[in-house]
Amino acid sequence: MDVVEVVPGLHLLRLPVANAWLWREADGATLVDTGPPGSGPAVAAALRSLGLRREDVRRVVLTHSHDDHAGSAAEIASWAGAEVVVGRADAPVVRGDVPGPPPSSTAAERALHAAVAAGLQPAPACRVDREVDDGDVLDLAGGATVLGLPGHTPGSIALHLPRHRVLITGDTAAEHQGQAILGPFSTDRGQAWADLQRLAALDVAVACPGHGDPIRPDAAAALRRATDPFA
Repeated sequence: MDVVEVVPGLHLLRLPVANAWLWREADGATLVDTGPPGSGPAVAAALRSLGLRREDVRRVVLTHSHDDHAGSAAEIASWAGAEVVVGRADAPVVRGDVPGPPPSSTAAERALHAAVAAGLQPAPACRVDREVDDGDVLDLAGGATVLGLPGHTPGSIALHLPRHRVLITGDTAAEHQGQAILGPFSTDRGQAWADLQRLAALDVAVACPGHGDPIRPDAAAALRRATDPFA
């Protein structure tokens, strides 16, 4: 598994199927997304490579409830009682109270799913300690603003770290062959495209997508050029 420092303090953890992002601070670490079920050992190994322990994860932020991003949340949150933060509308799905809404997939998206995620196991239910809304600010990286992006899932969020000009996009955006694209498998594809335009208006140098490599050095321009290859 790749562990790549994107900007000082922020590391990419490239897990099977999806990315996770680790922000390291003096008093512990925040993990944004957790990969599919069974990713706990890989995350623990990544922590060790950075000189951290499992118990140093003090917060888990889920950008949305899909199994490839929330699949190991329950396991990782159990290591040391890390706070679990989820967009309000996705919290019941993460808790296991209701099923997540199905995506409005195109034929191209269905073919992609069959190729890369057909055997993906469902995420175990996970407690949620904090439900967040658009405009909330987390005490992360000098202040991380929550952006509500309801197109991918009703409770999808991104994190904007303005002090570092960094954006963690969740699945609203993805990277493919060096280009920014609209992330596939959204509940409302039209709203997801509008959400992507909102992200493109931010002054960011680095975008950290749910799938693919970091988008840099001018992430804002790359997001403005983003396409929808699965339409």
